[in-house]
Amino acid sequence: MNLLRRVASGLRSARTWIALGVLAPMGMVAVSGLMLADLRRDAWATAEQTSRNLLQVLERDIARNIEMYDLSISAAVDNLKAPGLAEADPRLRQLILFDRAATARDMGVMLILDERGDAVGDIAAVPPRKGNYADREYFQVHRSSAGLGLHVGRPIVSRLDGERMLPFSRRIDRPDGSFGGVVLGTVKLSYFTHLFSEIDLGPGGAINLYLTDGTRLMRYPYEEADLGANIAQASTFKRFLREGRGSFVSTSARDGVERSYTFARIGTLPLILNVALSTKDVEAEWAAKATIIGGIVLVLCGLTIALSLLFGRELRRREAMRAEMAALSRTDALTGLPNRRCFEDALRRALDAARRDGHPLSLLIVDADHFKRFNDRYGHPVGDAILQGLARCLATSVHRPQDLVSRIGGEEFALLLPETDEAGALRIADVVHAEVSKLTVAAAGIGAGVVTVSIGLACVRPSGDRSATLPDPYRLADGALYEAKNGGRNQTRSVAPPPQQGALQLVRTS
Repeated sequence: MNLLRRVASGLRSARTWIALGVLAPMGMVAVSGLMLADLRRDAWATAEQTSRNLLQVLERDIARNIEMYDLSISAAVDNLKAPGLAEADPRLRQLILFDRAATARDMGVMLILDERGDAVGDIAAVPPRKGNYADREYFQVHRSSAGLGLHVGRPIVSRLDGERMLPFSRRIDRPDGSFGGVVLGTVKLSYFTHLFSEIDLGPGGAINLYLTDGTRLMRYPYEEADLGANIAQASTFKRFLREGRGSFVSTSARDGVERSYTFARIGTLPLILNVALSTKDVEAEWAAKATIIGGIVLVLCGLTIALSLLFGRELRRREAMRAEMAALSRTDALTGLPNRRCFEDALRRALDAARRDGHPLSLLIVDADHFKRFNDRYGHPVGDAILQGLARCLATSVHRPQDLVSRIGGEEFALLLPETDEAGALRIADVVHAEVSKLTVAAAGIGAGVVTVSIGLACVRPSGDRSATLPDPYRLADGALYEAKNGGRNQTRSVAPPPQQGALQLVRTS
């Protein structure tokens, strides 16, 4: 029950609602931030998975096509050893040397070069188209080194049809192991352009194909200046070469755009493929959602704070009104002194304190003498002025914070004096008489000494037994006031219970 009362009291507090009005938006912002962070992680996870899938598809397509083309080149090398090939009809010889796979779309030229670099076989012409290729890099590599297997060269421009091509070649060995020439097959770079262009990576995305020496074979989006450029010294390429496969985020050496790179080496070939997504493109959709959600959350937080502040202000206004009403309910409207309700509460607390601490408690009941005559002769406004004057006189008669002066009804007032014995209370009563004797009401021509008061005094002193019930000081003081009225008014009568029997003892003072 106490907990429920504390909760209910807290909910009525303006500070509680203002605190909730601040903490709730903070909670909303925190939850929204976590949600947006989770959405961002999802966006990146989706982008990385998409990049891996695209890379895998492209890698397999390129590896499969090169493998098929290499089989045609290897078959031409092996078929050169066929018996009677030299004596065969030129067209039959071409059919023996070359298969149809080498004529697929985007496949370039396929030539057989002798040891001098002259074309002695041509898949596209019988007799072969004339030309010498001894100056080509792939020819010189095979001539100087045996056992290279499939060699992938740098991009070249074909001397036969003028197209950019990627050369693939294998060495021809004579029976004695000496150099006998080269079988050359080329793939048009347009193959990679067609392959890469079918994929939408966003405005900042790119697909790159490199040789392991850093030479860029193809880039999409296509730009002529990119072909043949070497980026071997770039930090991104060094990581491609070192790790072989993986993903990371870095800034491009080409254009300074931050991208997420997913890369892999294509089989055993000296080729490295990467799919690069711009980080701005990856987060573009998330950023749009974040902007909308963040804007809505900020608006809601602003409204929540504003409403909480308004509600808190309204609660403070109500608390102030309630406090004012509570003060009014405990204040006498005419004199401004505490009223009877306030007096009774203070008397109850004072009795509890006296019983607990063992200190005496005194009470003065003050009543204006012949007050009805003043009302009948001068009217109620003058009577009110007399009561207000009496209130001022009583208030100036005491000085301790714990002393209470109150109006308990009509022309009757009370002075509650905690920790005051009978002698101290009698001195206060004398001060009251002296102050009242100076009271004047100029509007009615009432001079000093005309208004008098009668005072009943009671003093209770607890015994050693804290559980014992104390006599009612108000009843005792009221009885003493009655004696003062009967004794001629303008005097103080004191009554105190005997320490043991509790009977009344009347003490008359003038």
